[in-house]
Amino acid sequence: MDDLYREIIIEHYKNPGFRGELNPNDYSYEDENPVCGDHIRIDLRVDDSGKITEALFSGQGCAISQASADLLIESIIGKNIEDVKNLNKQDILDLLGIELGVVRLKCALLPLKVIKASVYGVGKETEDLD
Repeated sequence: MDDLYREIIIEHYKNPGFRGELNPNDYSYEDENPVCGDHIRIDLRVDDSGKITEALFSGQGCAISQASADLLIESIIGKNIEDVKNLNKQDILDLLGIELGVVRLKCALLPLKVIKASVYGVGKETEDLD
């Protein structure tokens, strides 16, 4: 079973379906993992009811961080912002389907950290000052 999930990770890394940037966007945030250099940006568009209508990610990094971002984006389109706020570590691990060590876990969870910061409005205060 691990081989199947490894193939899925490699496929999402090599051929991401949700890579790019949305401009304009309703939510956007980016961050990096300074230990390994992975960098992820996630942009969201939502409708008036708070449902995610479009989402894309950009950045660079290892296969785990990039595949995790692509799988996460795929899983949230059509969901409500409140659903995204309730995502957790286990949701990401379920999407990836393999056991990860501590170092790779940080890579896998970076997209979750970025999307949560985005929907909770981290950084909006400074953006409004520009």
